[in-house]
Amino acid sequence: MRTNRIRTTALAATALMAALSLTACGSNEGTKSAGPAPAAASGTEGKAESTAPQTPETTAPPTGTPAENASTPARGKHAGGNGNETAHSGTEKAAPASATARTACTTANTTVTVTEVTRPINHLLLTLKNTGSGLCDAYYAPRLGFDGAQSVFPILEDSKPQAVVTLAPGEEAYAGIGLTGEPGQGTLHKSKNLSVHFAKRNGSTYDTPAKLKLPAETYWDDNGFVTYWQSDRATALTF
Repeated sequence: MRTNRIRTTALAATALMAALSLTACGSNEGTKSAGPAPAAASGTEGKAESTAPQTPETTAPPTGTPAENASTPARGKHAGGNGNETAHSGTEKAAPASATARTACTTANTTVTVTEVTRPINHLLLTLKNTGSGLCDAYYAPRLGFDGAQSVFPILEDSKPQAVVTLAPGEEAYAGIGLTGEPGQGTLHKSKNLSVHFAKRNGSTYDTPAKLKLPAETYWDDNGFVTYWQSDRATALTF
């Protein structure tokens, strides 16, 4: 009996030790699985964010046509306005087609007059006025023909402007006429009438001239000149 008790006690002690060993092992495994793994993962993610290459921010190009994009800022300048009102306003400001059409200045769309001036002496002034409904270009210089002349009156090349004079309806261009050269250097001719031919863009002239009545006692010689068409009267009379 005593021997059996000792064996039973020994077996119970062995079973208890085994149970305690299993409990301790399970406790260690739980501690290991619930350890600092989340913290390590969090640190790794933070490092990836700080070392990743930065991609430049790009701005999407505006949509629509250039005209639509250009009109967008203007819409904000009108209190209470909208896109339709802005577009309508731009349409109202557009010039009529007849005002933007361009052609050469001729007898069909202009009037030309000739007047005597006091300064400089021995000078006349041609005034060209656009009487048409569109723009006209006054090309080169007027080709002048005094009655009784055998050739076209000389053109003063030094008077050539930097650009062709363009006239809107109602605007004027001017050309100065120096009737004579130095006194005593040419034979004087008296004329009562003057023909004015208009130049084309290519330099040739139109067939139909403007015919003008000259001021009384108009004398000229072959050393005189006419200037190119100028945009103002003062410039035409400086030569």
